[in-house]
Formats: sequence, structure tokens, C-alpha cells
Amino acid sequence: MHIRSFSAFAILSFITLFAAPVAAQDDEAPPTEVVRPAKLMTLNAEQAMLRRDFFGRVTAKETVDLAFQVSGQIEQFPVSEGESYDAGALLAQLDLQPLERSVSQAQVNLNKAQRDLDRLQNLSSANVAEVQIQDARTQRDIARIALENAEEQLADATLRAPFDALIVRRLAAAFSTVSAGTPVVRLSDMSEIRVDIDVPEILFRRAQSTDDVRFLASLPDTDETYPLVVREFEAETADVAQTFRVTLAFTETPGAFVLPGASVTVTAEAREGDQTRMQIPETALVYSADRTPSIMVFEPSGDDPNVGSVRQTPVEIEIGDDGRVGIVDGPASGTEIVSAGAAMLQDGQRVRRFTGIGE
Repeated sequence: MHIRSFSAFAILSFITLFAAPVAAQDDEAPPTEVVRPAKLMTLNAEQAMLRRDFFGRVTAKETVDLAFQVSGQIEQFPVSEGESYDAGALLAQLDLQPLERSVSQAQVNLNKAQRDLDRLQNLSSANVAEVQIQDARTQRDIARIALENAEEQLADATLRAPFDALIVRRLAAAFSTVSAGTPVVRLSDMSEIRVDIDVPEILFRRAQSTDDVRFLASLPDTDETYPLVVREFEAETADVAQTFRVTLAFTETPGAFVLPGASVTVTAEAREGDQTRMQIPETALVYSADRTPSIMVFEPSGDDPNVGSVRQTPVEIEIGDDGRVGIVDGPASGTEIVSAGAAMLQDGQRVRRFTGIGE
């Protein structure tokens, strides 16, 4: 009797144990379709552009070495390298005392020569020879020239900035004695910031013959670009690379402070005739096993324009000289495609437009 009761209890427990999962499965709802977000872009036909990047170096409008036109000892040298000074600012000055004495001496000699001439002219009625008067007049003129030379040498003993200048380098030390013509300071005119680049002959000829070439400069560690204009060029090529040196100028002052010698990336853009291209990022491409490129075209469905499916569409592409991908043959301009992560999607998969994090 006890054995029958135990067997019945065991059978009942076994049935209950295996019936519970079946009941739970019957209660579960069918899985819902996951609609993945997709970043979209609209194809836009643009003028095909040829782009080249060049290494450029910042240069000044003018860089000059200033020198005294008279010998002497440097007494004042108040400038510092890397500092800017307004036009007319004192840059350096020699000891003026010897030169001031020369001016005084020349003035005395001129006064004496003038008195001698006046005396002979007053005595002309007393049978003073005309040749004596002419000699005295000559001595007076010589003394006047000597005074002018002394005054000019005194003025040459002071160096002032000929323009708003950046001090590049001090070429002499304070209190040192320098000869006439020896450079003592190098300065640059930064009123217009310029950039030198070396361009190939083909682009050089194109830049001369048309206005279709545009130059843009970008400085290190910045995302801003600045337009450049051609100022001048060297009329002969480099010995090795057959390139022309072209000097460009900023049309506006860069936000960052730049010095001569700083590096700049210069981008040259030129139109490629009447050709147009639809540029797409590499992340929009899907490659088949035989490396045939395709893109995922977005097709809205239903009432919600932000939800739809993607259709894998083969395209013919061309990689530009700047590394950008252009569509040569494919969907028309205005078509929406997946711009990022296209390779993660399947043909016909439903997606929703990605509008931002959390959307």
C-alpha cells in the first residue's frame, strides 16, 4: 500500500516538473524585430576638384639686416629677440659724443671760412685779387659740405625701425665696437604674413592661366583654414624636383600667432573641367567577395519617414588624388544612403534614421 502511494506521488511530481517549462513557453510573447539606427547622408553632385597638399613655410614680407653707416661703440641696444616694435622705435644707438664733437668742429670751420670770405669781399675795393675771393668761397663751400657729412654721420649713429618690425636676431652685443656696414640686428616686416611652397610645373601653369585654383592654409593643431593669394613666384625651377617656388599671402590675420619659419599645410584646389562627382566617405562602402563596391540606399516605408529598409546598390567609384571617394556611376543626386557602418547591414534590413545619442 505504501509502495503504490509513493509511485503515484513520483509520477505526479515528474509530470508537474516537465509541464511547467511548456506552460512558461506558451506564455512568452513572440520576439520583436530589432530596427538598427543608421547614420544617413544625401548624395550631392559637386564640381569635381583636384586637390593637392603642400608643405609650406611662413615668411615675412621683408627681412632685412640693419647696420650703422658709421663706426663706433654700441651704447644703447634696448631690443629683445622675438619682440615687435612700431615703425620709428629706437633699435640701437652708438656712442654719440665723438660724432657730436665732429659736428661742432665742422661748424667752427664753416664759421671761420665764412668770416674769411666776408673779410675778403669787404676788402675787394682795396685791390684784393679776385682769385683770393674765389678760393675763400671754395673753402667756405668745403666747410659746409664737411658739416653736412658730420651731421649725417651723427644721424647714422641711431638705428630706428623702418616699419612695424619683429626682431628676429641680435647680430651684435651691446657695448661692442662695430665697423660701418656691419649688421647688428635682423628684423622682419610682418605686416603681411606670407607662405612659400614648391609646386609642380603643371599646377604652376594652371595657377597662372586661370582663376580656378584656390589656395587654403591650415596651421598645426588648429581646424581653421585661411584663404591665400599669390603674391609672387620665382621664374626658374628647382634643380632637382622641377618645381616652382610660389609665394602666397594670407588675406586675413590668422588667429594663432605665427613666426617666420613656422610650418603650414597649404591645400591647392583646382576645378577639373565640367566634371561633377558625388563624394562619399569610405564608411559608406560595402565590398562583395570579388571586391565589387556597393552602397546601402535608404528607402522609407510606412508613414514614418525615419524608418525604412536598405537596398544594396552596386556603384562605380573613383579614388581622387586627395584620397576621397567619388561615385562615377550609381544612384542619382538626392538619394539617401547609409554613410557610416554600411558594411554591418544586410540587404533589405530595416533601419531607422540616427539623429543623435539617445534618440
